[in-house]
Amino acid sequence: MPAGMMAAMALTARRMFELLEPICLVTYFADECNEELAALGHRTYWDGYFASRAAPLGRVPAQVVHAAFYSFADGEAARHIPSAWETIPPEASVAARERGSAASVRRILGADLAGSPGLVRAADLTTKAATHAPTEGRVMYAGMRTLPVPSDPVARLWHSATMLREHRADGHVAALVGARIGGTEAHVLSALEMGIHPPQSFGRIHHLPKERLAAVMDGLRERGLVDTDGRFTDAGRETKQRIEALTDELAAPPYDALSPAELDELVAELEPLTATLVAAGSR
Repeated sequence: MPAGMMAAMALTARRMFELLEPICLVTYFADECNEELAALGHRTYWDGYFASRAAPLGRVPAQVVHAAFYSFADGEAARHIPSAWETIPPEASVAARERGSAASVRRILGADLAGSPGLVRAADLTTKAATHAPTEGRVMYAGMRTLPVPSDPVARLWHSATMLREHRADGHVAALVGARIGGTEAHVLSALEMGIHPPQSFGRIHHLPKERLAAVMDGLRERGLVDTDGRFTDAGRETKQRIEALTDELAAPPYDALSPAELDELVAELEPLTATLVAAGSR
């Protein structure tokens, strides 16, 4: 494939990520999903998170969830899997996640946007893209593809956006593995990209043992990716940029299912929806 075409596809994937990510984030930021999972009997946010996100994989052991999720430290998945499924079937957890997430999207958008023809069209086009990508090498995405696509347009939009999110995340994991960047290291690089310093204070990793975080930082220094002050070196910044560029390239295949006119239409229909979600912080 010509380099120009690959670059254009990567730009499309990045733009779609920007438009779809706020739809997915309601699952983690808004109250409804957590309330639905708590009503099932999940004791903590993380019990519900692991139980519902991993559910499409089936009753796999914690080691498989750890491998598929990639970004969690050793032992974190095992604190929730399989115990989160012992009294609550995985199917119930994933259904609760869908109900709560769709309810959040509907509340934030309001009746006019949530019931608009534009949302229905956005849901249809997002679903077309999300159901036409190869599953090979995409464990989390393949799991999501086994779930039925909801008939309700709001739920269908959230579900398909989440399928595409997992497809992208699978590709991101591949890019990280290729760059020899582990899950905790990836969080450090992301924190630095966001301007968080020290990066160990980042919310996704600040709870880890200090010895573990110190070892991660030492390893990144030894590889020349961070300096003695724990900030990006040129090599570290370039590594992060290369991972993100490859992630965009690997996220592009689903959008091959859409014609250029359909892509333009999808962007136009998503923009007001996403703007409303972003203004609310997806909460």
